[in-house]
Amino acid sequence: MKLIKNRVKNSWFYRRIIQRRRIGQLKQWTSHDQEMMRFYAQFVSGTSPLCFDVGANIGNRVKIFLALHATVVAIEPQAQCVKMLGKAFSGDPKLEIVQKAVGETEGQAEIVMSDADTISSMSREWIEAVRESGRFPDNDWYKPVVVPMTTLDQLIAEYGRPDFIKIDVEGYEYQVIKGLSQSIPAISFEFTPEYLESTFRCIDHLQGIGDIRLNFSLMESMSLALQEWTGPQAVKEKLASYRDDNRIFGDVYVRFEG
Repeated sequence: MKLIKNRVKNSWFYRRIIQRRRIGQLKQWTSHDQEMMRFYAQFVSGTSPLCFDVGANIGNRVKIFLALHATVVAIEPQAQCVKMLGKAFSGDPKLEIVQKAVGETEGQAEIVMSDADTISSMSREWIEAVRESGRFPDNDWYKPVVVPMTTLDQLIAEYGRPDFIKIDVEGYEYQVIKGLSQSIPAISFEFTPEYLESTFRCIDHLQGIGDIRLNFSLMESMSLALQEWTGPQAVKEKLASYRDDNRIFGDVYVRFEG
């Protein structure tokens, strides 16, 4: 039965229907979009902010950043997602789409495609961790694809210093953050409790760049979990309390002081 479902999901006709539906949803404005806009306004403000959306997928955050009057550099390695980004935002002059992965060095890397493009990943370790935990029982990863790769430092050299970087790359966050050697106002990256060692390495790397304060959000709550921004160790200890809970996911938010 699972084989039949996968064949249906990967058929041209099914993908076309889903693509049109997702683009249609992107072009609508919902109450959740309004919540996201309120939340991200604390990171994306001013007259002409610049955002990097690393792992943009089809652009549900791109949509919000553009609504906040930001110039957005959307970085996404999956060709089908890049195609939908182009269709959904119809050549918006404030959007630059970069069809690449982001990592520690420039060159090439391998992404393992999933039957759900939101969980395609460049981290085989993360894939094994979420398989073992049963986080995505109805999905699988089936095909490695070689894609070009750039770094955050190189993107900054090309497009300027961003006000905010959002990273959502399914377990490859540490490799992305290792390609950053300079402070920026704010950055976020996704975490899953069964892969916290990578999250902690991200925090350590950013702490090595400069003085940081952190917070985090759970699920799609669009709210910060802690009443006050705090230091790295306190956030690590709080995140560790969710270890191995495959119902939980979230994002760590980091601000550089000074």
